[in-house]
Amino acid sequence: MRSTPVSAAPRRGRRTALVAAGLVAALTLTATACGGSEDEADTKPGGGTSQAADAGDTGGEGGLAAGLADRLKEHGIDVDKWKDGGWKNWDEDKWLSEAKDFVNPVIEGLWQPDRMKSAKEADKTVTTKDAAADQGATDPEPAPVEAVAEKKPYHENAAPVGKVFFDSPEGSMVCSGTVIKDVNHPGKSNLVWTAGHCVHAGGSGGWYRNIAFVPSYNDYGKSEAELANATATEMAPYGTWWADWASTSNQWIQGGSESGGDGAAYDYSVLHVKPEHGSKSLEETVGAALEVDFSAPSATEVSSMGAWGYPAAAPYNGLEMFKCVDRPGRLSLSPSLPTMYRIGCTMTGGSSGGGWFRVVDGETKLVSNTSIGPLENTWLAGPQLGRAAEALYQDMSKTYGGQ
Repeated sequence: MRSTPVSAAPRRGRRTALVAAGLVAALTLTATACGGSEDEADTKPGGGTSQAADAGDTGGEGGLAAGLADRLKEHGIDVDKWKDGGWKNWDEDKWLSEAKDFVNPVIEGLWQPDRMKSAKEADKTVTTKDAAADQGATDPEPAPVEAVAEKKPYHENAAPVGKVFFDSPEGSMVCSGTVIKDVNHPGKSNLVWTAGHCVHAGGSGGWYRNIAFVPSYNDYGKSEAELANATATEMAPYGTWWADWASTSNQWIQGGSESGGDGAAYDYSVLHVKPEHGSKSLEETVGAALEVDFSAPSATEVSSMGAWGYPAAAPYNGLEMFKCVDRPGRLSLSPSLPTMYRIGCTMTGGSSGGGWFRVVDGETKLVSNTSIGPLENTWLAGPQLGRAAEALYQDMSKTYGGQ
């Protein structure tokens, strides 16, 4: 995995003749509310845990949720100093890494439009040596599939897709994410699916900070020049949502690395978010959410998968949403690790964490997320979401979903 400092990113090559109109059509989930206000919005129900704070009402020190201030203090962190910039201290003894160590207090106004635009991609790569070392089920490398820009406005065509912002020792970074359904709280989900490497540095570090999600970021795909004086609503039509709880796999926490490492096959994360302003749920606000398919179908059984995200490394700039659709193949980094999905795609860093979707019985479901890819940006690979991923999701949903 390669993370680069504050700025934006792209990814991979040629487009196949595969159209997958059903996939695209099914992803067109029109949202009825645009903005993080308290206005009514139609709800569309149906279809290694880490915690940021103890459950409880707000009103703790500094406006933090009850229990969160105490958790910060347990780690020797002064709440006021943290919110005033103390979070920039990345000393090893201050960089919390264990599952129970995640803390992410809201710093209101931190993610302003200019700061969002300057955040750089969190990119993941696999070297030629890594790929050549495969000893499991690996199919031939796919032909590059040219990423296609999503139709605008995004809230009418891919409302659940958005950008994940966070701070790392290298600066402000960006990934992609997807609003997902919460089976235990129908129609009122506050859950977001992304990659583990977008929230935690893996074996060499700890939890990233100031993690926030912006659905339908830059809704009309305006250029940098057009966004020179952009308002917060233009950049974040549904508002900014802070992760108050996060989960990723123990395999990623222990074995994840800049090149994916042993954690790549488990490189996924679930965030529980809350609005910077307001109290309505994420799903109610956006008006759409996708179900997660944990059946982990073999790539040989799937005719097409599509990857959505905001590539930010050149030749992209992170301001527009793109997608790639291809027939998936198999990629095995080790015979001891689960096989990953792989598709041809030219999207670059910044697309990491973005959802992979497939149509099941006419319904679009999230089946993976962007995890790794080569330096040449010709393909992407993502983890299969099986029982371990479902257990992580269920624990997050049951423990924090109602918060």
